[in-house]
Order: sequence, then structure tokens, then C-alpha cells
Amino acid sequence: MTPPLPSSNTIQPDNDTLKPLHHTLEQFESLGDAHFSGNAGIALRADAFECSDDEKINIIAHHFKAIMETLGLDLQDDSLAGTPYRVAKMYVKEIFSGINPDNRPKITLFNNHYAYQHMLVEKNITFHSTCEHHFVPIQGKAHIAYFPNGKVVGLSKINRLVQHYARQPQVQERLTMQLLHEFKTALQSEDVAVLINADHLCVQARGVQDIASSTVTAQYSGKFLEDAVQQEFLRHVYAV
Repeated sequence: MTPPLPSSNTIQPDNDTLKPLHHTLEQFESLGDAHFSGNAGIALRADAFECSDDEKINIIAHHFKAIMETLGLDLQDDSLAGTPYRVAKMYVKEIFSGINPDNRPKITLFNNHYAYQHMLVEKNITFHSTCEHHFVPIQGKAHIAYFPNGKVVGLSKINRLVQHYARQPQVQERLTMQLLHEFKTALQSEDVAVLINADHLCVQARGVQDIASSTVTAQYSGKFLEDAVQQEFLRHVYAV
């Protein structure tokens, strides 16, 4: 059952949340689509995890209700009444669950009993993420490869790690670099490759509205810096 919408007595954001944006609207307009972030990871406030998930859902629902009302929507309508809560729960529990490091999947390595020494490729890992510039979907496929360094990992764990980092407000370049770093650490191997091919709804559904283009990013480490090894990896990824 959908809980009632937050009332005026629910938890309210602190004064910092209500401060004006540090850029003017004119500055945002002049930037247009020229976005850049210097952060290697997502930009988080120092108090990012002081509120519980339930408290965050409460606050987000309160503000999303205000957004809908500002757009002129009638929240007395049966179809719209529960939308602020549904959106808030989706943000916290699903599509942005990767913000919280406590949700990072545990990666267990196993001894390489078969003494497998060749490239291992997990390709076509479907993921959904969210563009941090417009908060619209990114959807694509990730391709991960590595050379075992005495240990191997369960294949489903590769998928789970991709999903975790995709569930953050993202840019594709950062996601690619995050995954390379995480897989090098988790697999205890420098020999890792990450390639992502994704469609961005901020390109397809707004702005230029180009539905045909996609974006490809790649990061290589260790043996994958060698041209012959890269070419072998790409042949595996694009093999019909």
C-alpha cells in the first residue's frame, strides 16, 4: 500500500539545501551541454549518509510533489497521487542505490584450479544508468575482460559490480574508469579491459534528438595496453 504523501510536519531539508544555486541561470544557459566534472567519483556531500533511506524517501517525495504541482499537475488524481512516493523510493532503493558504498557487492575470488591463463571476457552486460546532467536514462552494454592472476571470480559478480556503479548519477567516461579501477582491485590483476557502448536519452530525447548515435568508451590496463591483446579483446566483443 502506498503511504500518504508527506505533510508539512515531515522531515524538512536543512537550510543548506535551500540555499540558492552557486551558479546563476544565465551561467547555466551559457554552459549549455558543455558539461565537465573533475571528480574521479561521484560528488558527495560530507553528510551524504546521515539520513536513513526512509528519511531520504520522505524528503524526496516532499520535493517531488512540489515539482509536480509547479508543473500544474493535479495530485488529487488517482493516477498521480502516489507518484512522489514512488519516484522517491525508486531513486533511493533502485536507480541510485549505488551511491551508498554499503550496497557494493561482495566479490569472492576462487583458486584457479584449471590453471586457465588466457583472456576471459564477459560481454554484453546490459545496464541502466542515469545521466547526472539531466537525470535521464543511459542504457547500454559493458564488456569486461581480464587475465587471471592465480584467482578467478564468479561470472555473476562481474555483472553485479557493473550494476552497482551504473546505479549512480553518471557520466560514461567516469563509469568506465570506475569499473577499470574496481575490477583491477577486485580481481587482484593489472590485466583488465573495460569497454562500454551506450545510448544517452539526454541526446535522443532532448537537445539534438539524435536516436541513431551511441557512445563508446574504453579503458585498458596491463597486458591490454599491447595492441595485439586489445585487438583480440575487440574481436571477442564484436564477434557475431
